[in-house]
Amino acid sequence: MTGSSFITTTPLRERPAFAALAEHFASLRDEHLRDLFAADADRGTSLTAEAEGIYLDYSKHRVTAETIELLAQLADESGLAALRDAMFAGEHINITEDRAVLHVALRAPKGQTITTDGADVVPDVHEVLDRMADFANRVRSGEWKGHTGKPIRTIVNIGIGGSDLGPVMAHEALRHYSQRELTLRFVSNVDGTDFAEKTHDLDPAETLFIVSSKTFTTLETMTNAHTAREWALATLGDDAAVAKHFVAVSTNADAVAEFGIDTANMFGFWNWVGGRYSMESAIGLSTMIAIGPDNFADLLAGSHSIDEHFRTAPLTENLPVLMGLLTFWYVEFFGAQTQAVLPYDQYLLRFPAYLQQLTMESNGKSVTLAGVKVDYNTCPVYWGEPGTNGQHSFYQLIHQGTLVIPCDFIAFLHTLNPLGDHHDYLTANVFAQGEALAFGKTADQVRAEGVAEELVPFKVFDGNHPSSTLVIDKLTPYVLGQLVALYEHSVFTQGALWSVGSFDQWGVELGKQLAQKVIPELQSESTPELAHDSSTNELIRRYRAARER
Repeated sequence: MTGSSFITTTPLRERPAFAALAEHFASLRDEHLRDLFAADADRGTSLTAEAEGIYLDYSKHRVTAETIELLAQLADESGLAALRDAMFAGEHINITEDRAVLHVALRAPKGQTITTDGADVVPDVHEVLDRMADFANRVRSGEWKGHTGKPIRTIVNIGIGGSDLGPVMAHEALRHYSQRELTLRFVSNVDGTDFAEKTHDLDPAETLFIVSSKTFTTLETMTNAHTAREWALATLGDDAAVAKHFVAVSTNADAVAEFGIDTANMFGFWNWVGGRYSMESAIGLSTMIAIGPDNFADLLAGSHSIDEHFRTAPLTENLPVLMGLLTFWYVEFFGAQTQAVLPYDQYLLRFPAYLQQLTMESNGKSVTLAGVKVDYNTCPVYWGEPGTNGQHSFYQLIHQGTLVIPCDFIAFLHTLNPLGDHHDYLTANVFAQGEALAFGKTADQVRAEGVAEELVPFKVFDGNHPSSTLVIDKLTPYVLGQLVALYEHSVFTQGALWSVGSFDQWGVELGKQLAQKVIPELQSESTPELAHDSSTNELIRRYRAARER
């Protein structure tokens, strides 16, 4: 392992600021947000931060200014700044894979220098972006023709994990900016239903597949890719058609060529780009085709604006740092096990799902960078749905349940689709939810409404439920890039505090390895001896018996 100078070896609970935080928590834990607001008339404006057009109101958290100062001190003692600087400097902070972590280079403007292993990577990034733009423009204009001479009308992205979640989320989020004559679909699940449903009404002569797999060996992706090849050729007939209806996002030129894809239409990326951080690399080719190169450039510029803010702003004024500190505060001291992300814009319906991989694959770890088992909780479960749908679903649990669930509300001042009073109603709801969670409704307030005494307990809202509200002008490609980077660097901050490696994902390997062993056992026509546990052996036997029938 290289670059170990940025590893903090002092255990979390032995850092001086942690002891101070524990003492501070003891004095604050029973305080209600009603009392905190009553004691500080300026709280609603002082516990806020604003940068790059994003306003963060964290006043409805169970914190004071002292809490934030102590959390920032802990971040200092945890080496956050040193780790952050090492990332931007191209050091190998992904120590278990001996790799740099440079998704920030994907959105660096031309002329900026970011080096790793002695080489400036920015020119390579822009060479790929320029090739992507040229290809996207040809597809969008109709210049790129399929095997029969028809223009492409449907793009199907085949990937999984980061090769799917980012593009899917971006497509939904930026649908307003997309070229509506083009249809985008996404296939990820190895379940045949996914492919069958996504292609059942498509014309192979007008369909382009983007196969996204760095190694071109990913089981789910390549299973779907070969099925797509068979599906297309069943109509088009000629193997030469593959080159007109398939392109690759990969680095394995030999495998791409063997599949039948012209390597001139292979778009690569680098081992310093993790899958869940890759939506702004060539993995975003489907996004660029949908919204166009100029809008894609705006997406990158938005992320870069937050990169620079994260890199330079003081910790107590730094939006992603503040968000990461607050998540840590609730996990470590309040025992929170989940965090809800609640965007009040229907276009962001897949944003919480995207964040699930970003956050939980990054920090769902139980061993520190020093290789020591942790004795504290790490990443919470991230989840959510767009408002106001969630209000008629799971908000009951947040309001009157027994769990501490910090919430991130994301609100926009302007809608992309002004219809009557819709946006006023939407915005009223997001602001009201934060207020209701924080302050609740006392028994006396319920009684004052004339509620029968026997019903009072059921209509009391304890309040004191924490939330942040992010307020942004409107959803644009630039703003989506900002939101992506905001949560990326919040995850980074949390990982530094917990001293875990946020950029590997060994936890996904074991199941994949065992699946490779089980596949031939399911397909075998003989009855080879099964060497699993008794439960797995019986499940395999039952499946094999059904398959034989």
